[in-house]
Amino acid sequence: MSERRNLVVAQSGGPTPVINSSLAGIIEAARDLDPIGTVYGARHGIEGVLKEELLDLSAQSAEEVALLRFTPAAGSIGTCRYKLRAGQDEDFERVIEVFRAHRVGYFLYIGGNDSMDTANKIALLAQKRGLDLVAVGVPKTIDNDVGDSEFKLIDHTPGYGSVARYWMHMVQNANEENKGSCPADPVLVMQAMGRKIGFIPAAARLADPMREMPLQIYLAESPCTLEQLAGGVNDELRRSGRCVVVISEGFDVGDLGDLKDSFGHTSFSSSKMTVAQVVVNYLNHVGLTTKGAARGNVSGTDQRHSMAYASLVDLDESYRVGQMAAELAAGGQSGYMATILRNPGSIYSVRYDKVPLEEVANSERTFPTNWIAPSGCDVTDEFVRYARPLIGNDMISLPIVDGRQRLARFEPIYAEQKLPKYVPQADRK
Repeated sequence: MSERRNLVVAQSGGPTPVINSSLAGIIEAARDLDPIGTVYGARHGIEGVLKEELLDLSAQSAEEVALLRFTPAAGSIGTCRYKLRAGQDEDFERVIEVFRAHRVGYFLYIGGNDSMDTANKIALLAQKRGLDLVAVGVPKTIDNDVGDSEFKLIDHTPGYGSVARYWMHMVQNANEENKGSCPADPVLVMQAMGRKIGFIPAAARLADPMREMPLQIYLAESPCTLEQLAGGVNDELRRSGRCVVVISEGFDVGDLGDLKDSFGHTSFSSSKMTVAQVVVNYLNHVGLTTKGAARGNVSGTDQRHSMAYASLVDLDESYRVGQMAAELAAGGQSGYMATILRNPGSIYSVRYDKVPLEEVANSERTFPTNWIAPSGCDVTDEFVRYARPLIGNDMISLPIVDGRQRLARFEPIYAEQKLPKYVPQADRK
C-alpha cells in the first residue's frame, strides 16, 4: 500500500447555513478512505495555509464533527476573503512549501468561482513543482451564482436552498405585519442579498406562489428605474392599499458610497447607504397614493447564518457534495469540482458528479431573463418550479442545551509548525 497523504480543507468567501455540513461530509468520508491520512482545516481559509495554521480535524471527537450539521456559518475552521492574485508568486510558492512540509496530497477548497480558480491554479503549480497534489473544489454560495446559466455545470449551489427558505419565511411574516399595520405603514421595503444576480430576492415568491399578496420583487437585473418602481408601488397601493417590496442590494439606485472587499466585490452592508433606505426615502419624497409612509427592513448576515431556517434538503445535499469531493480526492481525480445535477422528471432528485475546475472558474451564472416577469417586478412560475424543491418541507430540529443552541466546538489541536513565520503578500505594508 502506498503511503497515506494528508488532506487540507479550506473555506473562502461568505459562509452559509450549511457550509459545515459539507465540511462534515469531507471529514467523515475521509475516515473510511485509505489513501487519506490526517484531515486538517486551514484556519481562515487560504490565509491559514499561508500562516501554517492547520487545525487537526481528525483529532476532533465524533460528536463535535456530527454537530457541524447544526452549526451555521464558518466559526468551526473560519473563512477569509484573501485572494491569491496573479503576481503573488511568493504566496503561491508558500502554499506549496506548507503542503510539502506536512505531507499534504489533497487540497479541498470550499467556495465560489474565485475559489475554484484558486484551487485550479494551486493544482497546476504543484504539478510544476513536482508535488503530487490532488485539488478538488467544493461548491458553496448563497447567491447561487457558481456555474453556468444553462445549469449544466451545477444545478444549484449548497447554501441557496437555505437562504431561499429564510426569505420565504421572512416575507410570510412581514406580510402579516404589513397587513395589520398598513393604515400607518402601507409600504414595507425589504432588502435581500444579491450583488449582481437575483436568485435570493427571487425566493420571496416562494412565500406566495399563488400570487395573493401585494408583493413586488426587484432583482439586480430588473429592467426598471426608481421612478418606475415608485409608479409600480403606487399602482399596487391603488389596488390593494398596501405593498410589500423585496429588492436586491444590487438594484441600481446610484452611488451608495460603497466599499469593496479584497475580491473587488461591493460590501453593501458596509457601505454608507443601503438600497432599501434610498428606495424608502424616494417613495416618501415623491409621495404615496395612500396615507402613511414607507418603511424599510435590511437583512444582513443573518441571511447566511440563521440555522433555524436551514433547508433539510440543502443540508443533506451539502453533506453529499462534501463526501463526493473527498471520494474524488482519494481517487486521484484532481482538477474537478464536486457538483449537484438535477435528474429529469417531475419528481425532484439529484445526482452527484464532477466538472472541471477550469470550466467553473471561467463561467458566470446569470439569472435567466425568461424567469423575470414582463412587469419587471416579479419572477415567473418557472422559477418557482425550479426553486421550490430546494427548500424542503419540514423545519430543522436543533439540539438545545439549557435553552441555547448546541454548536460544534473544536479543540485547538494544531499541526506543529515546521516553517518560518510568513506574512501574506497582500498584508505587507
